[in-house]
Amino acid sequence: MHNFKKLKIWQEGIEIVQENYKLTRTFPKSEQFGLISQMNRCAVSIPSNISEGTSKGTDRHFKKYLEDSLGSAFESKTQLIVAHNENYLSEKLFTALENKIIQIQKMISRFQSGLNL
Repeated sequence: MHNFKKLKIWQEGIEIVQENYKLTRTFPKSEQFGLISQMNRCAVSIPSNISEGTSKGTDRHFKKYLEDSLGSAFESKTQLIVAHNENYLSEKLFTALENKIIQIQKMISRFQSGLNL
């Protein structure tokens, strides 16, 4: 078992959540039950799956939650692209957030590879 608060991947996931919420507060109200809701739930899912996985008794079980977290990171990237295509954020902000998502995808993958299976 791992202390999730000490895991860099969890900390980075929390940062993505904070940045995502800040971004989606600027979206049109018409997106409240659509893209805003989906993006927020997806972003929260990244660190949530990491923390839930730390409660599992084996690395094999933990890996499943890391896979779910990674899937949410990929889903989050797609939603970010949709938001960008709808002109809800600037190119500069899009690139910065996209890079953060790519970074966490790599971090999760490396962490998975380091587990004892």
